[in-house]
Amino acid sequence: MDRRHFLSSAAALGLSPAAAAVPSPASPVDFKTLLALKRMDTPTAANAIETFDVRPRNEGFLPPDIKPVFPELGGMVGYAVPATIRASTKAPQGGSYVARHDWWDYIVSIPAPRVIVLQDLDDPTGVGSFWGEVNGSIHHALGAVGVVTDGSVRDLNEVRLLGFHFFSRHVSVSHAYVHMVEFGKPVKISGVTIKPGDLLHGDQHGVHTIPLDIAAKIPEAAAQIFEREHKTIDYCQSPEFSLEGLKKL
Repeated sequence: MDRRHFLSSAAALGLSPAAAAVPSPASPVDFKTLLALKRMDTPTAANAIETFDVRPRNEGFLPPDIKPVFPELGGMVGYAVPATIRASTKAPQGGSYVARHDWWDYIVSIPAPRVIVLQDLDDPTGVGSFWGEVNGSIHHALGAVGVVTDGSVRDLNEVRLLGFHFFSRHVSVSHAYVHMVEFGKPVKISGVTIKPGDLLHGDQHGVHTIPLDIAAKIPEAAAQIFEREHKTIDYCQSPEFSLEGLKKL
């Protein structure tokens, strides 16, 4: 994507203009579809996914303990960039813990828009927050539009102004001893496995995954469901409503 095209579409997808300065592989899903998904609420997308029978209806979404911190920001769509963190103990010197610069390089190996997915390895989770104004600003500039974590977040007022999505289990005061443990492998968030490059979709209701092989078909499927449902909704809200009429729909 050239810079002019990037800048014209960046705001629509929630990307920072600064993200045009970093590399990005080609997106598996075209811009038009990504934008349609971002503008679509998650229940509508979930209903559309069900029509393709590609997974059980009780799978593919995060449980309600992962909550949107900024529901007013609307929709979020992006490719998963997974990692694990720990905050209850100091990072061991010379151990398997990775350098921050390596993490940044890995982020830009995933197509934009990106959603950072951090599994908190502490028990209990949420001891310290990896996420605040500084990391929010850095990751926004690197083409991320939000974070999904079973850990904690902080600096809410500042990050809200960035337009950067937080979906988390906890809100925390401190970063404690937070450090990255590993990245680039599948993680589990509240029991749901998320792999590198998975397409995530979130809003005020929560977060779910969009199967890549049907992503382009979801907007049309959603439109068909909308048309069917609104025949019932419109009739129920009309002055001509009757029980017998409802039974005939």
